Parts: sequence; C-alpha cells; structure tokens
Amino acid sequence: MDDYAEFRHLKYLLAIIEHKGVRAAAEALHITQPSLSRQAKEFQQHYKLNFYRKSKSGRIDITKTGQALPIIFRDLLEARDEAIAALKAIELGEAEVLRIGCSPFIDKEVCKKASQLQKALVPTSRIQFANDNTAPLLDELLHDRLDAAIVSLPITDERLRVEVIKRERLVVCLPSDHPLAKKAALSASDLSQNLTVFHRAAQHPEAHVRLLELLAELGVLFEEHSHTSHPQEMQEVVKNGEGFALIREGTQLIEGIITRPIIGVNWTVNTAVVFKRNPKSRLVPVLAKHLKREFLHSTVIQNYEPGSVKNAEPPSRIKKLG
Repeated sequence: MDDYAEFRHLKYLLAIIEHKGVRAAAEALHITQPSLSRQAKEFQQHYKLNFYRKSKSGRIDITKTGQALPIIFRDLLEARDEAIAALKAIELGEAEVLRIGCSPFIDKEVCKKASQLQKALVPTSRIQFANDNTAPLLDELLHDRLDAAIVSLPITDERLRVEVIKRERLVVCLPSDHPLAKKAALSASDLSQNLTVFHRAAQHPEAHVRLLELLAELGVLFEEHSHTSHPQEMQEVVKNGEGFALIREGTQLIEGIITRPIIGVNWTVNTAVVFKRNPKSRLVPVLAKHLKREFLHSTVIQNYEPGSVKNAEPPSRIKKLG
C-alpha cells in the first residue's frame, strides 16, 4: 500500500481547487505559497495526476480529474473528522447510551446489527430502542430524544442527514393457493382489482403518496380496502383472502403466503439511518457508515419483462419509493 498521501495533502489540494489558485489557497490555509505549491506539485507527480494547469494570469485551469477531486476528497476528510469525533466521544465517556428508533416495516436485522456495532465499539454501553411510525420517530430525533432512526425513505426534512443503507425490491404478496400464484411474475393487469391491502398511510405519509404515484404510472387500478400496521399483520390479511399487498423482498413470510415480482418495473424500498446534521451522539455517523457497508450490496435487481422472466436483463432504471 502506498503511504505517501496524508490528510494535509488532501486539504491543500482541495483548497487550491476551491479557491482556483495557489495564492488564494495559501492565504486561506495560513501557509506560505511556495510550500503549498511544492507539496501540491510533488503529490501530483508522485501519483501521475494532473488536477490543474497554471495559466499566464496566475489563475489555474482545472482539469476533469480536478473537477472530481472535491467530491472525493471531501468524503475522505469528513470520514477522518467523524472518526476522530467518535474516538473523542468514547474517550470522554459520552457514548455510553445509544437511543435508536425503528419503524415497523424495516428489516429488524438492521436494528440488531446497529446494536451489535454499538456494543463492539463501546462494550459497556446501553442501547435504548423505540419502535414507532416514521413521523413520531423523526420528531423525537429533532427534539434530541433519539440519536438516530432507521426508517424507509423518502425523508425530506433538510435538518436531517440521511444515509441509505439498504435497497430492497418491492414485490407482490399473495396467497400461495391463489390462481395467479402459478405465474413467475405478475403484470399490472394482475394487480388491478386485486391490490387492496396497504400499510396505514399515517405510518409514513410521504412513502404512501409515492407508492400511489408509482401505481398510477403503471396503470394499476386499485382500492385501499384494508390498512395494516405491521408486515405480519399485512400477510395475515392477505392470507385471509382480502387481497394482494406490496412488501419488501426478503420479508419473513408466514405459511400460506408467497411473493412474486412485478413485470416491467423495479420499485425499491430504501432503508436509511437518519440523524441530525450535528448529532448529539458522535458515534452515529460511524455506525451509519458501517451499516451501509454491511447491507448496501451492489447486487443487480432484475427487471422482469414479459416473455423473459427466467433470463431477465439488468434494469436500465430503478424507481424508488424514496
């Protein structure tokens, strides 16, 4: 591994790009211009990279590589700052309690993993869980009664930071003895009139509205006859013959229930760790990054098209509830 690059290099080069000149960057960093110029030149020569070229006026012309630099380097510097802040919190005994909320329709394995990560970081810590609908959890977050919440998107409040940690396909839930259960995938016409079981809109109003928009785009005719508060309750209602429902792929199924993909669409449910932009618990950003690494896989979600259910091509576009 090449250990040449140091955080100061990243900071220096980022300043040069953002200030569009070595002199202005040196003034902002409170270092001498020759020192900054030399270190920036040595970094680029070492890695055979060209972030900018000097013009006759003394300004710089940023290359396409240089245009990408701020996005990449900011993430690295942010990760450094978050790591140090988390270590300081542990050192000062400020990370002994994690208060985390979980909404009913997310994968509970995510909450379990968050607890395990917290215990790995601070073995003596206590985890306080709160199970509630999305809106109340976000209100608890904003009033500092929770450190983080694991919920489904969309989340639009700009006071909150959203780290997507999991994407799961939305599939049809139906009785295993229903005539349509013989099909490998269902069409929009199969859903029309059959799709009648939904989660309660009040649990996450924005997600509910988005789902209705997607169904309308697909031309699915539906009526909301039954409303449920939990995935198992939703399955029980479906099993009793009250209609089909949409659930995230991977949900643990009760006996007598199966799931089928929808032909021609890729609707995903995005799960995220949500927390305030300046979180009281300084371990939360680190936990969010670990959960993202744990769950956010790059697996391609197949797009089921008529006549090609068994050998579907990767989707060109995935639509999300978030």
